[in-house]
Amino acid sequence: MGNKAGKVYVVGHKNPDTDSICSAIAYAALKHEITGNEYEARRAGQINEETSYVLKRFKMRAPSLLSNVKLQVKDIDIHKIEGVAPNVSIKDTWAKMKEQQVKTIPVVKDGELEGVISTGDIATSYMDVHDNHILSEAKTQYRNILNTLNGTMLVGNEHGQFTKGKVTLGASNAQLMAEFIDKDDLVIVGNRYDAQACAVDIDVSCLVVCHDAEIPDGLLNKAKEQSMVVIRTPYDTFTAVRLINQSIPVKYFMSKGPLTVFHMNDYVDDIKEVMTKKKYRDFPILDRNERFKGFISRRRFMNSSKKKVILVDHNEKSQAVDGIEEAEIVEIIDHHRLGNIETMGPVFFRNQPVGCTATIVSQMYEEAGVGISGTIAGLLCAAIISDTLLFRSPTCTALDEKAAKSLAVIAGIDLEEMAREMFNAGSSMKGKSAEEICFQDFKQFTVDDTVFGVGQINSMNKEELEEIKEKLQKHLPKVLEENHLQMIYFMLTDILDESTELLCCGAGAREYIIDAFDIPENTGDMILKGVVSRKKQLIPALVGVLQQ
Repeated sequence: MGNKAGKVYVVGHKNPDTDSICSAIAYAALKHEITGNEYEARRAGQINEETSYVLKRFKMRAPSLLSNVKLQVKDIDIHKIEGVAPNVSIKDTWAKMKEQQVKTIPVVKDGELEGVISTGDIATSYMDVHDNHILSEAKTQYRNILNTLNGTMLVGNEHGQFTKGKVTLGASNAQLMAEFIDKDDLVIVGNRYDAQACAVDIDVSCLVVCHDAEIPDGLLNKAKEQSMVVIRTPYDTFTAVRLINQSIPVKYFMSKGPLTVFHMNDYVDDIKEVMTKKKYRDFPILDRNERFKGFISRRRFMNSSKKKVILVDHNEKSQAVDGIEEAEIVEIIDHHRLGNIETMGPVFFRNQPVGCTATIVSQMYEEAGVGISGTIAGLLCAAIISDTLLFRSPTCTALDEKAAKSLAVIAGIDLEEMAREMFNAGSSMKGKSAEEICFQDFKQFTVDDTVFGVGQINSMNKEELEEIKEKLQKHLPKVLEENHLQMIYFMLTDILDESTELLCCGAGAREYIIDAFDIPENTGDMILKGVVSRKKQLIPALVGVLQQ
């Protein structure tokens, strides 16, 4: 039971970059190829322009958003079950329950849940009912009575309802029958003409004749004139009396509410307490349109397993998709410093000091003997170009450059041309708000008790970087407050000049950078020459100062 088809989500970090997205797509494809199981690439945030360009360039659809990995009702094995309409008889409902081997069945009208009925409710309909008006109170259709008694309609409309009177047995003589039978009653009789005639004379609502007994045409004609219903059944009177309550519509005995229902998008952790307090065997599940989808049993719920995820391009909890602490992490593929992700048990963890996760993924294709398609090669190559700034970043290794050149041949692309088009697409900030620019490539870090964020924009255009600077300087204090951070740094990286202007926000933020890079205290703009990498240059220097 649990995570239905054993699906595993392959997902990168929040505010995903090109490496995070492309490596997730490529690694999901590799895992599927190796195992034959279902691996699905997902994204944990909005895709930036550079990545959008890459995906369009290689005709690849963007992965769907995975907002969190908390276990939801829809992830559990829901028991799909065909319900019954409210007017269906108890007898037919019981037959359907036996056929489907269930103890609870939904009562559904036009897809919407009207109620549920259990074997206990049906037992009540037999054991606890002593009122002989119950058929009329339940507005029982004559069609139900007809089917329950395996009868034949001799006079009347089967779609009509028995709405007044009581159910009685016409086994006495005519004089006594006239004393206790009323005009609107349903009367069960045998083959005695005097009993049949008495019932017609009283003008009962419905006459049930047992033993397939003959009824004189004169009586039938009179019954028709009086708009009576006459049903003939092969059963004897005892059997007819015993069975007739089974014709009552299921809606009369069903549990109507307020029902304890859950929805497909409900989180298992949120409903756990409710479910444990209720002693029901099965709980109805509805979709967002309040339409019935099936049942979750207490057993299925208790046996549910967590969502399975593979993390690529990160191993910090603050960068991971929401709810990661409730998921089962099965693998981590990364090239960053070791973070604070915790796992329930041992996992496959591959971490290499290279410039890009895509380099590791391309190695894993080679190690597994799986050929790389032109599309996957293009995605992996683009990721390496992005993360290494086309080999300009100090994070770039010989392995990254070798992998990129090999992948470029498979994908049929020119590295310089591809880099230029990607960086131009990624640095275009036209029409973007300060908020959108800030979180285009933004990561959060925790060092001891200090929580800070670092954003970065790479561009080949100095003028554009200056415009971005003006927008962000006014906006960063708001981001600091709303995200409960102590400091924010934003890297405006000039790819051609191989330098970064660093914007600092928060108490002590500027002073930490001055210490980390040994900059004169009277420095105006924070220009860091040769610094282009957040991972290998800015973060290690900053962490070193924070930990002193």
